[in-house]
Amino acid sequence: PGWEWHDDSLVDPVIGKMDTLPFFRHAMFHADLENHVLAVVGQSPVVAKYWTTPLAFLFIDGGHGVEPARWDYEGWTPHVAIGGTLAIHDVFPDPADGGRPPYEQIYLPALASGKFEDLSTTGSLRVLRRVK
Repeated sequence: PGWEWHDDSLVDPVIGKMDTLPFFRHAMFHADLENHVLAVVGQSPVVAKYWTTPLAFLFIDGGHGVEPARWDYEGWTPHVAIGGTLAIHDVFPDPADGGRPPYEQIYLPALASGKFEDLSTTGSLRVLRRVK
């Protein structure tokens, strides 16, 4: 509530919290991806802490605050396998276009680490490949 693009239909009326899982599950069903995509529900830093499987593809479209973006970078990028893909949504180099945390806390540190290289840009989506 109070966000420019907030959709009240995403709020569970019983618990009063945002719940997009049903929309995600419907999208996976309609795209025939249920046997290929695994939804893991939990707090990102907690799930990342216990994650053990190398990832071929990681899509980060998380919180846009400094701390949530930094937690996503620190918690998840080590799990991207060499040759794997890191896709980051809402990367805006120009502050006039949008928030800065995904750019400053994920995109720039990934490149500066020397472990990732730029592959492509489409709108605010940046796609990197893990090279080390």
